[in-house]
Formats: sequence, C-alpha cells, structure tokens
Amino acid sequence: MHVLDLAGVPAGYVGKPVLDDIHLRVEPGERIAIVGKSGAGKTTLLRLIREQCAVPAAFVPQDLGLVQALSVFHNVYMGQLHKHSTAHNLRTLFWPAAKDVEAVRETLTPLRLSDELFSAVRRLSGGQQQRTAVARALFNDATILIGDEPVSAVDDHQARDVLSLARTVKETVIVALHDRVLALSFADRIIGLKDGKIAMDTLTAGLQPGDLDRLYRP
Repeated sequence: MHVLDLAGVPAGYVGKPVLDDIHLRVEPGERIAIVGKSGAGKTTLLRLIREQCAVPAAFVPQDLGLVQALSVFHNVYMGQLHKHSTAHNLRTLFWPAAKDVEAVRETLTPLRLSDELFSAVRRLSGGQQQRTAVARALFNDATILIGDEPVSAVDDHQARDVLSLARTVKETVIVALHDRVLALSFADRIIGLKDGKIAMDTLTAGLQPGDLDRLYRP
C-alpha cells in the first residue's frame, strides 16, 4: 500500500496557487528530502502530503507548535494524547504516571534532553526547543514522520544524529531541508522544487551537492 499517491494535484492557499501538477508517489520505508530555494513551496508540499497521506503522520512544524508554559515532558507527552482517555490526560497534566514519565524520558535520552524533562519549554534554547518538537513526533506512534526544517536550529553534528534517530524510529521519513549536503547524506530520494513544480525527483545515490544547483538558480 502506498503512503501517498498524487497525480496532477495543485496546492496553495486561499486564492494563491503555489504548486501545480504535482505527481508524487511515496512507498513505505522511504527517506525523502525536499529541497529548493526559499519560497519554492516546500512547506506547501509538506502540507499537501500530510493532508493526502493514507495514514496519520507525526509532524514537526517549522514553528514547532510547542506550549511554552508547559514542561518538556508535557509537550512530548502530547504526541500520545490520542491513545489515552480525557481523564488520564487531565490527570497527567498535574500528576503524571511513572510509566508515562519513563516513556517520555526514554524518547528524550538519545536527543540529550532527559535532564530537561520537567523544565519549562520557554526556558530552553532554540535548539533544545526544536529537539523537543522532534521528540514529540518520535513519541507519536505514527509510522510516518514529516518535518519542515526539523534540524535548522541545531549544529551539523546534532542534525545528523537527530535525522539518524528519526530514520531508526520511523518507517517513513519526509523532511524539508535547506542544507544540501545534509539532505544527500540523510535521504535515499531527493525531491527538488522550482517554479511551482517538482523539477527533480531522483535517488540520491551518486548525487553531489552541485547536482542540485539548478534548483537554486533564478
């Protein structure tokens, strides 16, 4: 079963088309990086993919979508709100169960955030907040992860570690990345956007960063 199968689909916002004639099929197990210059439509394509996915996907938005006043634990726990009753979720807000705390801690440990388990998100650095948003997506039991620049606020070493972890935890990973070297090292397939269309859709084997230059030229 395909994760996604789009045939000639447009995408945009109210009264503003951004992408046109999108043909895109995604199979389970693929690691895909979406690249292109700023304004090429990467966020729009990710939104379309989320809307059209055959099954629910965990998502890391560019604005992170964290509740600043809550702790790292509570923000990550939100990835599994759907699995529990309303009563359980309300109780967790004030008296989290030990098993939930340990489950979240296990997710945070490889992201080097376990020491911040009960720190308020607003007190974290930008990179820590971004890793918290990634942790929330990893904690979600969806087999697909979609990320809009999910490692833009961390250094190169951390970015590789985070993407490697995502690749290990989730069956299918689709991310927009601005770093071409990182995109080629992470993904097995590159989708390049230019002028409102998919201008490149190819396997990464043998590709060099310079092979993507045409996507960034005027």
